[in-house]
Amino acid sequence: MSGARARVNPGVVALVFASILWGTTGTVASFLPADVSPVAVGSATMGVGGVLLFAVSLRSSVSAVRDRASLRWLLVGSIGVVVYPLAFYAAMNLAGVAIGNVVALGSGPVFAAFFEWLWERRRPGRVWIACTATAVAGIALLASAGSTRGDHAAAHPLSGVLLGLLAGSAYALYTYASSRAIGLGLPSRGVMGGMFGLGSIGLLPVLILTGAPIVDSALSVGISAYLAIGPMLVAYLLFGFALVTLRSSSATTITLLEPLVATLLAVVVVGERLAIVGWIGLALVLAGVTVMSAARHPDN
Repeated sequence: MSGARARVNPGVVALVFASILWGTTGTVASFLPADVSPVAVGSATMGVGGVLLFAVSLRSSVSAVRDRASLRWLLVGSIGVVVYPLAFYAAMNLAGVAIGNVVALGSGPVFAAFFEWLWERRRPGRVWIACTATAVAGIALLASAGSTRGDHAAAHPLSGVLLGLLAGSAYALYTYASSRAIGLGLPSRGVMGGMFGLGSIGLLPVLILTGAPIVDSALSVGISAYLAIGPMLVAYLLFGFALVTLRSSSATTITLLEPLVATLLAVVVVGERLAIVGWIGLALVLAGVTVMSAARHPDN
């Protein structure tokens, strides 16, 4: 029994909880009024959330920004922080909550492996290849199945898929940059706070330009507050903790749980519908994530 416990990686547990929080974003955001644009939602979520992350770990965040070795990676990652929420929420708006999540998060491991090869010439391990191939196959089935909400199909599914891929590359970029900065010996909270704090510099002007409808109702303010505190502040603190023991490619594969959670919520709560092919895709995603999470060495 003690041997089984010893094999449990706390980083994996933290990442699973973070993924569940992230999986609620699309469903929660779907209850915002129509005049609140996806760009406003994205900039509010990660712009305000980035300020909160910086503030709750102020001393270590400032130290990370001042460290010359880490600043390079924080700046690289902050580009992904700016691009990700704008592309991600737009993808869900155009292709549906389920498909937008699946494409964005499902493409993350592929982009993460590319960044590891680009900067480190590191080839993905066999466990990662098998798990990711299984999950990506599931993603392809989900994307091909499409989704409907009531009697209406997604407005612009192809545009949504393309924006989802852009979001996936941005997500992988800041994940990889975070792991490199943490690998320099800096505390994970300082790295996440510094990176997202820098990203908020680019997102807050967007929020100022587009976010006026958010403050028009208590509902919009409450939803935006939840998105900034739960899926952003709490989830990314857990995410940073996980990156201490997991490679970015492994982390992005485990976080494929997010589109699984998002799809289930989209079906049960939002009313989106999936064909049988889509449900088979969901099963494949879950299988890939489960094997990766249970692997003895998650970084392989």
